[in-house]
Amino acid sequence: MQKKILISACLLGKNCRYDGGNSQITDLDETNVDWIPVCPEEAGGLGTPRPAAEMQNSADKILEGKGSIININGQDVSQNFIKGAEESLEMGLLNGVEFAILKSRSPSCGMGQIYDGTFTGTVKQGDGIFAHLCQKAGITCISSDETYQIKKTLPKPK
Repeated sequence: MQKKILISACLLGKNCRYDGGNSQITDLDETNVDWIPVCPEEAGGLGTPRPAAEMQNSADKILEGKGSIININGQDVSQNFIKGAEESLEMGLLNGVEFAILKSRSPSCGMGQIYDGTFTGTVKQGDGIFAHLCQKAGITCISSDETYQIKKTLPKPK
């Protein structure tokens, strides 16, 4: 039976990033994995392309209603991000995943680092909403930037 791994859909080449592009990692193409691709932002009802959005506080605070995710136009899109993160997490849990490979620095999927909310390309420590919920649910999350960790997690080719 193939290992099931939750993954940011953009990493598999789906054009679902905020700018309409993807962040495909071609090394993943030849793996013996049952990928469970998700895009929490699309699942939350945000279209593609969509205005860039950044977290204005920590994932915990945003989930408590004490912070927000604002897009570059000043619109609060927190509820879209939360809804999409919850739906994407449910997809992972229903499929029994233990691992997730998530797009770095994203307000949904960022692991360890996210953009700081100023729309200047500056990063700060923190996790995106979806990454935070995955970790709370016991799913081990790996950033798309951690290629060594990704290779270590994937099953060996047969």
